[in-house]
Amino acid sequence: MSAQFPGAAVPDRATVVQAEDLRQVYSIRRGLLRAPAQLQAVGGVSFAVRAGQTLAVVGESGCGKSTLARMVSLIETPTSGRLVLDGTDVTHATARERQQLRKTVQLVFQNPYGSLNPRKKISAALEDPLAINTRLSKAERAERARAMLAQVGLRPEYADRYPHMFSGGQRQRIAIARALMLSPKLVVADEPVSALDVSIQAQVLNLLADLQRDLGLAYLFISHDLAVVRHIAHDVLVMYLGHAVEQGPKHKIFAQPLHPYTQALLASTPGLVAAGGPRRERIVLKGELPSPLHPPPGCVFSTRCAYATERCRAERPLQRPVDERLVACHYAEDFLAPATGSAPLAASPTPVA
Repeated sequence: MSAQFPGAAVPDRATVVQAEDLRQVYSIRRGLLRAPAQLQAVGGVSFAVRAGQTLAVVGESGCGKSTLARMVSLIETPTSGRLVLDGTDVTHATARERQQLRKTVQLVFQNPYGSLNPRKKISAALEDPLAINTRLSKAERAERARAMLAQVGLRPEYADRYPHMFSGGQRQRIAIARALMLSPKLVVADEPVSALDVSIQAQVLNLLADLQRDLGLAYLFISHDLAVVRHIAHDVLVMYLGHAVEQGPKHKIFAQPLHPYTQALLASTPGLVAAGGPRRERIVLKGELPSPLHPPPGCVFSTRCAYATERCRAERPLQRPVDERLVACHYAEDFLAPATGSAPLAASPTPVA
């Protein structure tokens, strides 16, 4: 049974992707005379995304976000766990089935300047997926490419231009159009607006929201910008050192984070507190991010958590349901604020040195 948010619907035909205990372990060579080290990039993550919904994956650099995206987009095969895409178990799929499933999931990359071939016209970039995966004629492919450009807010005649003739925002619109050429059900967007100006970010985010509404797309949205996540996500998955530490509905996590790492992320992002709402206490994380080659034996966040106890350092907490979300913290209930409108951290446990 996959991890589900308390009260969430059981995965059905509307569930586009379902992951159960996904893990990715890399073998790292350390020389001729030393055995390879095992690096666990993703350490057992479970989630489900339905059509028309967005799951945002957030966390620091190196937490495993992009590795998770590569597994879901079938670029990498998980070391263990189960991945069901559009009703097909990818874990046991044949090569032909995996080839067909690649049409179901498409990627939008972070860098709009590096994701397009500068030697190819936009028409070629958009038509190539159709030429490889369909039997459409050249005229039909050209017509569909121009129609897709119009759908992402660009003029159809732009198909005859080269990438260097466009701005960053326009290139990202072209990249989105290319991802939609095969009519996917899931789009994996890996930091799709982080390389754009703030004013252009809003336009691209609004475009993604419009496309999701019109086409019923499911998004796996990778980001480190919580202000962007609050704008586009329905659910949030917070990762730290390859593990999911908190996941659930966006409104629950942003209103009252229950894991100390989630609290630190939200407190470090300016502008997330609504006007007139309680101000979050600034949380400064001390210490360095542990090496994924030698993770802490207990809670992965215990080396930087101000509230860590001996139990945290010795016993790894499992995800469990607390207040309509899943939290991997022994003391998650202690962070629940009373129903009096007080600040989320008012009832936090006493820090332990």
